[in-house]
Amino acid sequence: MLGSFHEAEDLVQETMLRAWKARDRYDHTRASVRTWLYRIATNVCLSALAGRARRPLPSGLGAPSEDPAAPLTPAFDIPWLQPFPDARFDTGMRADIRLALVAAVQILPPRQRAVLVLREVLDFSAAEVADQLGTTVAAVNSALQRARAALADAGDVGEVTEPDDPEVRAVIQRYVRAFEAADVPALVRLLADDAVLEMPPVPLWYRGSRDYGLFMHRVFEMRGPGWGIRQLTANGEPALAAYAPEPGGGHRLHTLQVFTVTGGRVARNVVFADPAVFEAFDLPGQISASEFRRPR
Repeated sequence: MLGSFHEAEDLVQETMLRAWKARDRYDHTRASVRTWLYRIATNVCLSALAGRARRPLPSGLGAPSEDPAAPLTPAFDIPWLQPFPDARFDTGMRADIRLALVAAVQILPPRQRAVLVLREVLDFSAAEVADQLGTTVAAVNSALQRARAALADAGDVGEVTEPDDPEVRAVIQRYVRAFEAADVPALVRLLADDAVLEMPPVPLWYRGSRDYGLFMHRVFEMRGPGWGIRQLTANGEPALAAYAPEPGGGHRLHTLQVFTVTGGRVARNVVFADPAVFEAFDLPGQISASEFRRPR
């Protein structure tokens, strides 16, 4: 709903606090505890979203850049979408929190967003959602129809793949080896023709394997080979923490990268460089060579 892991954690606490204070008013004959809690959570989220700008990815703000040498100027005034650290929680709905889908949901008005999540992700009935939102079944069905149409207009949100799928795992392993060696041609061979590379909080982004490769050539020219990689998952998708070699030895955390792999190729790489994201994933700022490529 929020597109922010940190805000979601805060609102879970707010939800549980409100539930505790209202526990004497809970009526088990009217709703299950699950339905009751999600009614509270929905109202907490809708209140938090009132008057708030959506959380985008760079690709949701404008056209792709055609200049691989463009300045990498962060835009910290934009409330960027944040990834979800799978290792900290067992969500049970991995495919439903993919970055592309969460980013697409951000375009919806808050109540449409709530209806979509409650109906499509959490599998509540239209009647239950109507009760949670204090509206009618007809209004819920209408909101769901509008939300689905808006997501269809937003374009492809990515094919569902699991990070432990053998084909996906093989692609990511090859990507890791190429990245560690700063081997741009090997990276490009793993990309879909229209692969997307975006780097919040930098607002520019690239589309196409050619520009993706040119940008990576720029990165490796600046940082050199000998990168260290720690593999993990985020939003139910394969991810890696990239550690750049330091001039005096050792490696320092550079980025968290979240991949969408379709058809045996990398279709999208969202590269996060926000320290708040690193903190959410419990990533150390520096790492020894013995820790590289250890699954998390």
